[in-house]
Amino acid sequence: MAFDPTILAPYLGDLAAGARLTALACALALSGGLALGIVAALMRTAASPLARRAANAYVDIFRNVPFIVQLFFLFYGLPEIGIELDAFGTGVLALSLAGGAFTSDAIRSGILAIEPGVLEAAQVSGLSRLTIYRRIVLPIALRTSVRPLGSVFVNLILTSSILSAITVNELTGSAKIVAADTFQPFEVYALLLLAYVTLTYLVSLSAGALHRRLNRDRALGS
Repeated sequence: MAFDPTILAPYLGDLAAGARLTALACALALSGGLALGIVAALMRTAASPLARRAANAYVDIFRNVPFIVQLFFLFYGLPEIGIELDAFGTGVLALSLAGGAFTSDAIRSGILAIEPGVLEAAQVSGLSRLTIYRRIVLPIALRTSVRPLGSVFVNLILTSSILSAITVNELTGSAKIVAADTFQPFEVYALLLLAYVTLTYLVSLSAGALHRRLNRDRALGS
């Protein structure tokens, strides 16, 4: 059968809705993952051995267990302990937890890259530890972590396709429904491939542009 992408025209609205759901899930997961990643990074660089071990355990678990296992564990396990979330909420939670582990690495690297003299000067000036982290450490670490954080967001977009396994009709879930309805899987998944390439390319491009702008502003400021 000849390749005929025009057969998908009536379903473009459904696929666009799936793309919007993917974008929403990833945006929420990036926010949650960033918050978790900051906390984990601070704990991994803390003086307390207990804090470091706890944060490292979190990162190791969510980096070394397949995402689909994490997703099923939350989807089927949370109701057993009385926590009721819909499929979309469970998916966002799973993406946030997984994203936080990878975000932690990016921010931790940014923290460790800060010149010791910067922190010593802040301490000598009489700033409290909380103020030093809030006004100096985290802003510098986040600025230097823009590119790695862009990679984390790209990974979230790609990983979000697994949410279709728990009936979330994001981009991949919508494509599965359209493929089953049209019996034209090649055209559907060709369009799906193009959509993911476009989304991830735009995110990478934006992260690179933001990184260059921040570095340019820093150079002008110095």
